[in-house]
Amino acid sequence: MIKAYAAAAPGAQLTPFEYDAGPLGEHDVEIDVDYCGICHSDLSMLNNEWGFTRYPFVPGHEVAGRIAAVGKNVSKFKLGDRVGLGWHSGYCMQCHTCMTGDHNLCDQAQGTIVGRHGGFADKVRAQAASVVKLPDNLASEVAGPLFCGGVTVFNPMVQYDLKPTAKVAVIGIGGLGHMAVQFLRAWGCEVTAFTSNEAKKTEALQLGAHHTLDSRDSKALADAAGRFDLILSTVNVSLNWQAYINTLAVKGRLHFLGAVLEPVSVNIFALMGKQRSISASPVGSPAVIATMLEFAARHQLAPKVEVFDIKDVNKAIEHLEHGSPRYRVVLKMR
Repeated sequence: MIKAYAAAAPGAQLTPFEYDAGPLGEHDVEIDVDYCGICHSDLSMLNNEWGFTRYPFVPGHEVAGRIAAVGKNVSKFKLGDRVGLGWHSGYCMQCHTCMTGDHNLCDQAQGTIVGRHGGFADKVRAQAASVVKLPDNLASEVAGPLFCGGVTVFNPMVQYDLKPTAKVAVIGIGGLGHMAVQFLRAWGCEVTAFTSNEAKKTEALQLGAHHTLDSRDSKALADAAGRFDLILSTVNVSLNWQAYINTLAVKGRLHFLGAVLEPVSVNIFALMGKQRSISASPVGSPAVIATMLEFAARHQLAPKVEVFDIKDVNKAIEHLEHGSPRYRVVLKMR
């Protein structure tokens, strides 16, 4: 039996829960969970904000642990390997998207916490193809958030062949944004952090930003016209997007990583005249995750985490939802 923490209804407290996962699939692995991050997507699923949560619901899709068992057709892992698991726990492995390396865009991709039980547990199962080995010099305590938040900000850097000479701005210096600043600085980019919070300005510079720009200062935004090759938006609220588009350089891109639920209204001529673009992306493929982990380990980059014991899971969730974590919340499972 797998021992987990589950919610029985939308917004309910998590309580101890056990379930029988059945026989291990021939292409699957079982992971002993050591740490699991708490992401805002876990909160959205917990509260059924997206309308497809199934209860009892076990959150957790930022897993760091060790291989405990392998299916008979799995050869890429051995028992005891340190590994991680993110938003996806499986793919069809047959479609053109999978076969060309974009597993994360597969129509049949299986969410780790969508219709199945996640990583707030002593064990979790997943298709071996979705699991990635951790570099030896990357601590398990900080690895979990890289599998969701980390790869979310790293993925567009790879997808759009970001040049190390690019001038890049980040909107929102939080769970995603603080990792984006670190990655971009190590990539070689000139990094600007958009923030109106004085404390966040200082922290952004400490994380590696070269500049900060007050997002509430209309003159500062106007003075930045045509400056940025790429803007990564990590927030999930509506802003004056036109003002940000005006700060893009020729062929610049405004890229959404935060899930803004309201429609985005823009002036097409502001895009057309300078051949600017708007785009968005989800998490990355296993190959991109592996590249990101190698990059993070090489440059000694890691999310800043606050660690809670699993027995305090509800306190940790409340801290994420109503507190001010710096910057990711991680559960210690053992």
